[in-house]
This record gives sequence, C-alpha cells and structure tokens, in this order.
Amino acid sequence: MDSDVLEHQGRDKQLRIARLLGTVLGTTLLTTTAVLTAPAQAGPAAPRDAASLDGPALRDSLDAVHEAGMYGVFSSVRDGGERWTGASGVADVATGRPVTPGMRQRVGSISKTFTAVGVMQQVERGRIRLDAPVGDYLPELIPGERGREITVRMLLNHTSGIGDFVAGAFPSLTRNSPASLEEERFRSIRPAELVRMGLAAPATGRPGAVPGSYSNTNYVIAGLLLEKVTGQKADAYLTRHVIDRAGLRHTYLPRTPYIKGPHPRMYESWFGQLDPPRDFSVYDMSWASTAGSVVSTTDDLNRFYRALLGGKLVGKTSLDEMTRTVPVSGIDYGLGIYALDLRGCGRFWGHDGAVFGAGTIALSSRDGKRQLALAQNLMKYQELDENGRPKSHPIDDAIAAHVVRALCPEAPASGINHSRLTKSLRFDQLSH
Repeated sequence: MDSDVLEHQGRDKQLRIARLLGTVLGTTLLTTTAVLTAPAQAGPAAPRDAASLDGPALRDSLDAVHEAGMYGVFSSVRDGGERWTGASGVADVATGRPVTPGMRQRVGSISKTFTAVGVMQQVERGRIRLDAPVGDYLPELIPGERGREITVRMLLNHTSGIGDFVAGAFPSLTRNSPASLEEERFRSIRPAELVRMGLAAPATGRPGAVPGSYSNTNYVIAGLLLEKVTGQKADAYLTRHVIDRAGLRHTYLPRTPYIKGPHPRMYESWFGQLDPPRDFSVYDMSWASTAGSVVSTTDDLNRFYRALLGGKLVGKTSLDEMTRTVPVSGIDYGLGIYALDLRGCGRFWGHDGAVFGAGTIALSSRDGKRQLALAQNLMKYQELDENGRPKSHPIDDAIAAHVVRALCPEAPASGINHSRLTKSLRFDQLSH
C-alpha cells in the first residue's frame, strides 16, 4: 500500500477519534441505569412578577431526569423577575448526600462565552481587530501561512480549520482507553502546549471554510491573544472585566485541582469503560484552559447571560457580531455563543459544556428574560453505536422535556422534536 493511502487512512482514523473526543468538553445528557430516590428540592423564589413558572411541573420534570438514571441534577429557571431553582438526586453516591440548588459546577465549554466576551471587549478598545490575521498578534505561536490566513473571527466561530488538542493531551483515548483520564489528573499543562497539540492535529478544513468544525484549540488561542493585548493573565482579566462586571458571586477560574465551596462529586463512566463511574471532582483543569475551565453555579450562569444579552458586558455592535452565526458541526454558532430554536417559542442563546464527570447547559431568550441553566454530575454513561456515536437514552428525553418545560411551557409536547433538541443540547460532545 503506497504512502499516500497510508497517510489518508491515518488521518481518517485521527478524525474519527477526534469526533469521539468531542465528548470531553461537551455535555452528555445520558447516564447509567442506577436509579436513586432523593426527592427534588425547591430553592427560594424571587418576588413574582407573573405566574408564568409552574413550580410543581418544573420539579416533576427535574425529578424525571433523576428517575431516568442521572445521579444528581440541579436547575435554575427565570422568567423576568420570577425565579425557580430545584435539585434532584445525590451529590455523593457513597454517602447519599443530596444535591442542592446553588452548588458549584465545572461548566466546560460554557467558558468559551466568557473568553469571547473578553476578546470582544478588546475589539471595542481597538486592541484587536476581528478580521485581522491571528499571526499579527501571535506570530511565534501560529507562524507561516496559518498565521496569515486565520483571523480572530475564525477562532471565535470555529472556522479556523485548526484541529483539537484533546487527543494529544489524553493519548490513551485514541486507543479507546480512558487510562489517561486518571494518569493526567494532576498534570499541569501550559496553554501554548495545548495549542501545539492542536496545530499538530489534522486540519479540519481551510481557514474560513463553512461549515466550520468545532475545536477547543481555538479558544485556548483566544485566551493567549487576550493575554498578549492586555498584558494580564487571562484568568485575572476575565475575573475582573467579565465575572466581576457581570456581578457573579460564585464563578471563577480555578488555580488548584479542588473546587471551592459546596459542589457535587463528578462521576465519569466513559461509555461504560469506567465501571463503576469514577469521581473526577478533584482535577487539574489547566488542560481545559480558557476553552473550558470555569466553575460556576446555575444562578450565576443565568445572571451572566442576562448581563451579556442585556448589553452590560459588551456594546450593541459587539453583541450583533457575537450573534451573527455560521453553521458549525450542525448548529448555528456565533462568537462563543450558539442559537437554539424552539418551535413556537423562538430562538434561545447560550452554550453547553462538560468536563470529566460534569455537564452543564445554559440557554436564554434574546432579551434575557426567559432562562434555564441545568447541571448534572454523571457523564458518558451511554453505549456507543457502530459509528462511535452515543446512543439515545431515556435521560435524553427527560432533560429535553425539562428544558422545554422551562423555556417553552406553552408548547405542546407533540410540537417538539426531542431527538433534534437533544442533539443541540449535546452540541459540544457531537461536534467533532
């Protein structure tokens, strides 16, 4: 067999692996068959402006997620001044400690919205030009033709064609083994090394080509770009100018493997290969960098997206740029934020994300009035089909039903394509 054929087959294999590895920073809305019995707990409600949130129905739909097999799930829903929070299941399988509203969670690729906001703030200050080549700012990091052809916008909307770094950071995953997850638990890795891995991976297309292909490497580069133009570490800048400015009280970028404050244990099954699922709530998150390391709460996530969509973090021109979408891996993706359409209820904006053991979804109406943020503490518990894709699971429908109940309660059940909705909610894990 000639070398060209061997190279093609090798790259094809790498791309198939990359699609599977998209689960690493993406939400998997599925779980094992273990059913626990802790009841849902309703958090305190804000003063009501209207009776539009059906608390008992929201509680029942959240219980249904737990009853379908999720260890623990918690959710915050808003409609204007009205708020509902609830939790169902356990935070710790061994002790039975219940999950409660307000717990902190690693939110994975929802971090990308934070990073995009930081970059857009610098666009507003004239320090970054969206359509300038990234090589103008980081010539040593991305030299040559790629540095000249890839723009800042292409990083933020995933049309750069740069591959993902995950296979390089966790090499056993390319052999269908989760061993690296444990081996690399306390490894500290620099962002520039993650970028090197991503640049060494097979390109997903030509710079600027549409549809785009989702890659976490883009947002590690965006973080380094932010550092270059501000002269500050990315976590310090995002804390002061995004997190604090949005008024978030329980959100931060971690500096240690430990989560501060109340949080659930975070269980990873890796498609049944970790049996029982392993607790990865203690983990060095340097591997996720500005692509996926933020810790937050569901209430804080709603507050963040409300501040963003309400123009408190960036101006109207920047927000218009952020919500200008292109097709990326089957979804309408803007700059660090994507759109999800619910028939009869309109378009919602947000992101989903996951890291080992933790998955989160955050969606808001464009005016920021109707919102949902949901978190779960068991990941990749489902079986894979012959193409290496996660099979559907009852938890898919249960989470989709809760999302619909929260965002679109007037929609008839028959009007929602749960299969399509589930795919959108699991965007990050299905996008490679």
